[in-house]
Amino acid sequence: MNIAISPTMIIKLFILAIYFGLLFFIGWKSSRKVNNIKDFFVGGKNLDFWLTAFSTRATGESAWLLLGLTGLGAVVGISAFWVVFGEVIGVSIAWIFMAKKFKRITDKYNSITIPDFLVSHFNSKTNHLRFLSALFLSFFIIIYVSAQIDATGSAFEAFLGWNYFLGAIVGYGIVLFYITFGGFIAVVWSDLIQGSLMFLGLCALPFIGLFFLNEELTFWQSLTHIDPSLVSIWGLGGFNSVNLATIVGYSCIGLAFLGSPQIFVRFMAVKNKAEIDKGKWVAIFFTFFSDCAAVFIGIMARYFFTEAGYDVEETLGKNGQNSLILVIEFLLPIVFVGLYIAIILAAIMSTVDSLLVLASSALVLDIYYKILKPSVSLKKLVGISRVVTFTLASISLLISLLVAISTPERTIFWFVLVGFHGIAASFCPTIILALFWKDFTERGAIAAMISGFLGVLVFKFIMPRIEGIGIYFDKIAELAPAMLIGFLSGYLVSRLFPNIPITK
Repeated sequence: MNIAISPTMIIKLFILAIYFGLLFFIGWKSSRKVNNIKDFFVGGKNLDFWLTAFSTRATGESAWLLLGLTGLGAVVGISAFWVVFGEVIGVSIAWIFMAKKFKRITDKYNSITIPDFLVSHFNSKTNHLRFLSALFLSFFIIIYVSAQIDATGSAFEAFLGWNYFLGAIVGYGIVLFYITFGGFIAVVWSDLIQGSLMFLGLCALPFIGLFFLNEELTFWQSLTHIDPSLVSIWGLGGFNSVNLATIVGYSCIGLAFLGSPQIFVRFMAVKNKAEIDKGKWVAIFFTFFSDCAAVFIGIMARYFFTEAGYDVEETLGKNGQNSLILVIEFLLPIVFVGLYIAIILAAIMSTVDSLLVLASSALVLDIYYKILKPSVSLKKLVGISRVVTFTLASISLLISLLVAISTPERTIFWFVLVGFHGIAASFCPTIILALFWKDFTERGAIAAMISGFLGVLVFKFIMPRIEGIGIYFDKIAELAPAMLIGFLSGYLVSRLFPNIPITK
């Protein structure tokens, strides 16, 4: 039986083949530079500012930026710029006030993982802190990676008409190949390429869209006609308590950059502090312009594809997450459509690869090597790390497929944020207090980590269900209150048990 493939599909597949071939080449080339465990997990601590900046941003944004934030812009309009505000503030604080201090301390301890840093900082005499931090990392990373694989399946389905499950499996296989062989070196080089694609692709699209605007009405007037809330910075209904809670929730997304391990491991791997000074402007510039472009693309989708009274989700997908795809296919010739498919996949894979390497380092170095089998050779650990990376990716794939089957109403925006917020709430309070408060103790760190972890679950699944006040917790989301609980727990326990070492 002959299966006809349209010329359009051939072009799309050809461009994707080039893109995937490049990733395979990076994986193969990087594998030749992996000589030891430090190379595999932190690239030998020899990254320059371009690699570091683009890798942090490519890792920090993911499918959430291209599909989630564009969708949010389509649904709520300019009030989505509160997310941009929060992210720029978060990235700026991380790079300007935290990165160099973290680099200096981790170099002093010769740390190559986040649990390594924490154990050395507190001069821990037990494995409690190391085990706990590695466990929390692995748990939320599996959720986060699952969300990214889910987005991969959705992208293949929307752009190529593939079966969702086939798309998810193909994406999983590609990213697994170059990570498994190339480790952290492959990750950062692929992040540089993928981050560049994300930035250029996002920033170019709004300018292209300007040439297709209706001249009868201004852009602003047209949006007002479609839905007046689209042009209100406060959202639907103007300034009120619910919208204020929503704005707080949007702005607080940026808090996740203040200590998230997948971001801060890049500061550990950078060559020196001078590179951080140069890289901070690249990272801030990237965040501001790419995030603004994403929101504007979503708003353009409302302008081009909806009218007053339209069901937004029926036209643009759940939470507007098909906005970017529709705008691309409307504005661009087919060759560039194929390129944008690669850009969306780049956003997803640049996060997946980083997360898998991070989780693998936690399990292999911090649990297997430092706790279970310290006698194993470091050379052998590279091979073990590859097996663990494969296993974690496979578990994440399985979870993403199960979620897709059991929860068809899920959205990429919030699925991604659960994993992202879980990692941040568990580690950001701990890392911030460790860097800036000399009286912070190991017991306080454990308390901050556990309470941040539990806080995400409580404020995500329990507090929004409380009658009367639940809507405010739903709008604020789980990150800010969970981090606050983490800070308070860390502070109180450190005060109650000052300088009392944990003994076996």
